[in-house]
Amino acid sequence: MRKTLILHPDCRAGPVASIAVAVQREEGGLALDYLLRGDISALSLPLTLPGARASDPLWEHSCFEAFIGYPPDLPAYTELNFATWGGWAAYGFTAYRSGMGLITGVDVPVRTEGGADFFRLSAVVPGKGDRPQRLGLSAVIEEKSGSKSYWALAHPPGAPDFHHPTCFALELPAAKSP
Repeated sequence: MRKTLILHPDCRAGPVASIAVAVQREEGGLALDYLLRGDISALSLPLTLPGARASDPLWEHSCFEAFIGYPPDLPAYTELNFATWGGWAAYGFTAYRSGMGLITGVDVPVRTEGGADFFRLSAVVPGKGDRPQRLGLSAVIEEKSGSKSYWALAHPPGAPDFHHPTCFALELPAAKSP
């Protein structure tokens, strides 16, 4: 399924025309394919480094994100950040913005490609998907000027906050057993 991200009401789109995310369960994980359309030359989207686990806070610059929670009312969730250069990071939270810890022992393959009017980032998040999931899909896009725009499936009132339960707007059923 493909979902369109919505620009935060306090932001201007600038050179970004749209951002959509295709979500698909695959054997061994959840495939995410982010597609940004717009004037790529005006954006700060570094493409030169190989993908690897990153140690710096990727969300401070252009970054695609996925938040994975487990319904019905479990407060724990996972945050994954994907940098345009292919770097990634994974964190676990025990509740809303608390109990943050680095998730280790996983590898998240990331691929990127781009052109004059598009940028695509694809990642496969490992996991069985054996229970329902709530997803929050989002992006922080930085222009070369330093201005940032914030995109998500849904936004709570106030400043951008991708951790907020409102942002977990996509419900995925448990994967079907073979």
